[in-house]
Amino acid sequence: MSTRWLGEPVARREDPRLLTGQGRYLDDLGRDALAAAFVRSPHAHARIRDIDVSGALDVDGLIAVYTWEDLPERVGRPLPLLIPHPALTHGRTAYPLARDVVRHVGEPVVMVVATDRYAAEDACALIRVDYEPLKPVVGLEEAVQGAQLVHEDVPGNVGAHLVQEVPSADGRGAREAIESAPHTLAFRLDIERSASMPLEGRGVYARWDGRDLRVYSSTQTSTSVRMAVAAALGLPLPQVEVIAPDVGGGFGVKIVHPWPEEILVPWAAMTLNREIKWTEDRREHFVSSAHERAQVQYVRVGFDDDGRLLGLDVTILHDHGAYTPYGIIVPIVTSTQLLGPYKPGAYRVEFTAVYTNTVQVTPYRGAGRPQGVFCMERTLDKIARYLGKDRTEVRAVNFIQPGEFPYDQGMTFQDGRPLIYDSGNYPEMLRMIKELIGWDSFERRPGRGIGIGCYVEGTGVGPYEGGHVQVTSDGRVHVSTGLTSQGQGHETAFAQIAAAELGVPIERVSVVTGDTRRFGYAVGTFASRAAVVSGNAIALACRKVREKALRIAADALEADPADLTVTDGVVHVAGTPSASIPLSTVAVLANPLRYAFDEEAARATQFSGAADPGKPPVAEGDEPGLEGRDYYSPIRSTFAAGMHAAIVETDPDTAEIKVVKYAVVHDCGRLINPMIVEGQIHGGVAQGIGGALYERMVYDQHGQLVNASFMDFLMPYATEIPPIETGHLETPSPLNPLGVKGAGEAGVIPVSAVIASAIEDAEGIPIDRMPISPSELYALRVNRRP
Repeated sequence: MSTRWLGEPVARREDPRLLTGQGRYLDDLGRDALAAAFVRSPHAHARIRDIDVSGALDVDGLIAVYTWEDLPERVGRPLPLLIPHPALTHGRTAYPLARDVVRHVGEPVVMVVATDRYAAEDACALIRVDYEPLKPVVGLEEAVQGAQLVHEDVPGNVGAHLVQEVPSADGRGAREAIESAPHTLAFRLDIERSASMPLEGRGVYARWDGRDLRVYSSTQTSTSVRMAVAAALGLPLPQVEVIAPDVGGGFGVKIVHPWPEEILVPWAAMTLNREIKWTEDRREHFVSSAHERAQVQYVRVGFDDDGRLLGLDVTILHDHGAYTPYGIIVPIVTSTQLLGPYKPGAYRVEFTAVYTNTVQVTPYRGAGRPQGVFCMERTLDKIARYLGKDRTEVRAVNFIQPGEFPYDQGMTFQDGRPLIYDSGNYPEMLRMIKELIGWDSFERRPGRGIGIGCYVEGTGVGPYEGGHVQVTSDGRVHVSTGLTSQGQGHETAFAQIAAAELGVPIERVSVVTGDTRRFGYAVGTFASRAAVVSGNAIALACRKVREKALRIAADALEADPADLTVTDGVVHVAGTPSASIPLSTVAVLANPLRYAFDEEAARATQFSGAADPGKPPVAEGDEPGLEGRDYYSPIRSTFAAGMHAAIVETDPDTAEIKVVKYAVVHDCGRLINPMIVEGQIHGGVAQGIGGALYERMVYDQHGQLVNASFMDFLMPYATEIPPIETGHLETPSPLNPLGVKGAGEAGVIPVSAVIASAIEDAEGIPIDRMPISPSELYALRVNRRP
């Protein structure tokens, strides 16, 4: 295998197409399709008494109007609960169109189909829904009181409750270990609600030819949408195709499936026998997609004079919004990834997930990890401050050491597998990040502070992904895999893997993702899993192709396959370059032909003399063509890690917060493309700065989202993002053939913890809630004054 493409900063091959306007996003498709639009609830909690559509019937261009009562039984069922869990005792999902009760502002109630979106929106405006408003449940404190219920059959609004506990080495529980520790601290931490804001919102376009259904969706999981649509519409799976075209960002919100629109639009296309399209507007994305982050954490910790953790007890309240379509993955990830690179002594974590009359909560880039890291890193900062120690010293004394891997944290991770870290070198990462940020030489002064945060990220979760690789007679390599792309650089990284495995120029490799016509079995793009799971599947498929190519070439060259190698698309005998055969010719010989379509094909016909007449043209157990398919199914997750540090300055008058320097050290195992990894880290840090200083979803007491537009929901500009210095550490994973770990979510995970640490250092004020605004920092200053 030639490895010259792995580890190289190859420029992203998809960028020229995307940056010059040649991308094909969902709304670029179906120009002649009918348009769908939705009447959505203006109330956070209300009973539907009547729906009067008569006012819309005279709208020019109206095609159809649907309420829940118009849906067939199979289509009108509640949407699936995608990830059941024993602790999710009261899981609830929405109907595609609200049946009797609406439970958050933005829930779809009526679907309208018209000749264009203008007519559809006009019709929506004329439909009258008679609501009986009910008292909404807003915020965690109100939810846990249980005086009002989001779902009448869910006592106390509690959807899930889970406790995991790992005793200390001497068998003591966390609470006992804390009580007997030399020092203890107890405090509360808050992370507020936020949401991903991809450039492109959700969208669905469907067409039906009387037998087969083709659906285009701006999704992170085309194969899963395919199965969900087939199940809901009662179609055999082979009669459903789902394609993810170019997708303008996902960040987790597009892993949820099926959205109501992904069922309703295809169903209406079949019912009306017309092409139909729906594209989400920005207001809809705010009030009818998904949010994340909101948690309250109660922490008790016991430690010794060195700051070593002896016992940690964390109780988490998690706001799940109105529904739980994605199960309780977010709080599970928080409660397990909270441990980071540390040995916590005895650890107990308990979370309660409660319903509120707000938009549902599902994974958003980081998926519960930012909350967990905020908890642990704030805890270590408080220990350091209490003991008067350097914050990095307290971290170092608690690190898992390089010789202790694999390290079993004794818990169950989000994939249902043991939480066992596969590899890492945390002391070296700390040395690197201190050097990058200038920790030891940092000069403190009022309004200037430095902060640090460490994390471990479970990546590459199963159950599997697959890859198909085909070499055609022109020497080109065609790679396909079922997961989707939303800007991660898959076309480049997967091409690098194939080029390295097959020994071909990368320019000869093409990659297709997210098209169920090309690859029908997959799980999806989330949890920093693409490089680990699809990357290894593609590598394994390439190895099958390579083995077959060498076997065929050995016959043609009258050589031993063990003596052959492939370089720049040519198979040759090692040490004898003249004894060679192009891979393109091998592809021809791999497919015995009766007819010659061109000069190259003539080499494989029956009178060419290329085949042994004593053997069948296609050997028993073999297949024609030079192609291979394989799957990679990880035994458990790989665990990437990283450390971030930042320097901030706070204005003495306005309390504005400026991040002036940011540094990252990241370990994602063996690097495929360091430039792509750095791009992912930079984008993640920018998103993390948004989450730390700007982005929050604000609900009033009536359950109204009061900042549901880019006029009010703040995001950082490029001017708010400082230069980011990046260092790479490679500790290859022993769990997969390529030795890789994931990198997609890493950049965002510790940022709130890092910036909180730096602000606290600059101001001398405890920072226990994020995000933080200048007005909030100013209020903390005022409250500190005697």
